[in-house]
Amino acid sequence: MAHVTFSPPYTPPSQVVAQLRDRGYAVLQPRDTATWVGCALRDLQALGADWSDLPPDDYLKDGGRYRRRRHSCFIVEGPAVNQAPHRAHWQPVEYNALHGGLQRWFAPMRDETVARPVWRQLMQAAAGLSQAMCGQPSQPCYIEAHQFRIDTEGGIGRPTPEGAHRDGVDLVAVFLVSRQGIKGGETRIFEATGPNGQRFTLSEPWSVMLLDDARMIHETTPIQPTEDGGWRDTLVVTCRGGGFQGDASQ
Repeated sequence: MAHVTFSPPYTPPSQVVAQLRDRGYAVLQPRDTATWVGCALRDLQALGADWSDLPPDDYLKDGGRYRRRRHSCFIVEGPAVNQAPHRAHWQPVEYNALHGGLQRWFAPMRDETVARPVWRQLMQAAAGLSQAMCGQPSQPCYIEAHQFRIDTEGGIGRPTPEGAHRDGVDLVAVFLVSRQGIKGGETRIFEATGPNGQRFTLSEPWSVMLLDDARMIHETTPIQPTEDGGWRDTLVVTCRGGGFQGDASQ
């Protein structure tokens, strides 16, 4: 039986803020992602090599060994992009019923990755969009960046083992970095307080799904191998005003 996929509902870059405010989500195709970030697409593509050495995620409560990741945090204030001291990733159980309440210390992103000029551009673009969406252009933006590889060595990989969820932030950006030798990995988004939803498969490297996290719930279906050694690489960037989740001052 053929595996059915649905194409993403792409949005022109000029309409992203309006789409987020009206519908709660927007999806950009790769060349429009580069336009939004303000870089050449080849500069984004060059980041992909930095997914080849991600350490295992040792916190999976389902006992799986299918996820590898790195995690770092950044503060964007005006034109300044500063990497925050390395910190644990923390979410309340209200947003992550499986892993919420845990101080999860993941390996930091490599210095070579965050030193690339395109990384700074990417952080500025995400922060600027979050601030525009929230109508707070002068507020510092607190960003958490996650490099993920989900593999199928055990037969199946789960991009979102916690199920459909919100992240407790303002903006969520899910960039597809690459996918190889797999089927599945369908993105599903739903209104948090309404009946509407969308389903589609990100298949083009450096396409991106953008979400107003207060309004939308999201998940990605499991992946299965179509050949040996299949994987799905993503970059997840979350933006939040007021501080990082888990700060004692909040």
